[in-house]
Amino acid sequence: MVIKRIYLFIFTLTLAVLFSGVGYTKVSLLYQPLPGLTAKQLAVIVNDADPLSVRIAEYYRSKRQIPLDNIIHLRFDATANALSQKDFASLKKQVDAKTPKQVQAFLLTWLKPFRVDCMSITTAFAAGFDQAFCAKACQETRKSPYFSSDSQKPFTDYQWRPTMTLAGHSFDEVKQLVDRGVSADFTRPQGSAYLLKTTDQARSSRAAYFPEVAKAFTGLWSVNYLEQNAITGKPDVMFYFTGLMHVPDIEKNTYLPGAVADHLTSAGGVLAGSDQMNILEWIKAGATATYGAVVEPCNYPAKFPHPGVMLQYYLRGNTLIEAYWKSVWEPGQGIFVGEPLARPFASPPAKQSR
Repeated sequence: MVIKRIYLFIFTLTLAVLFSGVGYTKVSLLYQPLPGLTAKQLAVIVNDADPLSVRIAEYYRSKRQIPLDNIIHLRFDATANALSQKDFASLKKQVDAKTPKQVQAFLLTWLKPFRVDCMSITTAFAAGFDQAFCAKACQETRKSPYFSSDSQKPFTDYQWRPTMTLAGHSFDEVKQLVDRGVSADFTRPQGSAYLLKTTDQARSSRAAYFPEVAKAFTGLWSVNYLEQNAITGKPDVMFYFTGLMHVPDIEKNTYLPGAVADHLTSAGGVLAGSDQMNILEWIKAGATATYGAVVEPCNYPAKFPHPGVMLQYYLRGNTLIEAYWKSVWEPGQGIFVGEPLARPFASPPAKQSR
């Protein structure tokens, strides 16, 4: 099996990764197994003023056996798209006071708000509000120390708690998302990655390094670099990275449990809807996680997931929230949506002898 080879074979390679306006950085691909975050290290934040948030939090707590002490209750307006800096500061203070010391990551359980002023709500909870994460024009923003890191405890190491949200328009929609994530655990799926350079040149900025990613994983994982606008009828989608305002036919593919899919565009993470494709469409199509911009990020590749980094950490056994967060260098303007503890490529825990 290909995945078994990854776990047994140490393969070191250095990729030159182009980030627009920044230059080159080096990403080391070391195929050694990594542990993943556990339920005890994840805190679930629930908005008691939002009945759907309450229901989602309880379902997730039960499915993932999250300790009761890790359930953090807040109460705030669930109808607004964005929180003000002042309102967020009050909520964050409450969260910090209630968070058990072993917690390394957060899970939010709502659709709105998805922004804090000029930055995403997931990055705001992860690292605190900071104007350095924002940009009034096409500019670089504050970088994540967690990017391409082997860190197993991001809060302990960097004082960052990677954050994801379980967002959806209905309980059934989110329930299916959670169930996909749970069912993915330890399955070692034999899927494929699809990296598409589309005819939209502006939104294909990160495609500059797609060929090198495909080359790097030759013989280790099926990575398909394609110059076309969409794929259709694919039965094995585990990763799908592209760049378009609207991605056609996404519902005509089969996404394996634990699959990740996103498209580089300006407003995909505006969960209330915009004139661009909403990233929740990936969730409806069957993906287990996705990512998109909540405010105009321009087309800096560093502000979007790097598939090579995502693959190397996910395939090595990290949970979905760890691998996805490690793949974004400048996450301030993007929101992470999905089931954080999915770990399809991890080894099952050893059975304890009686």
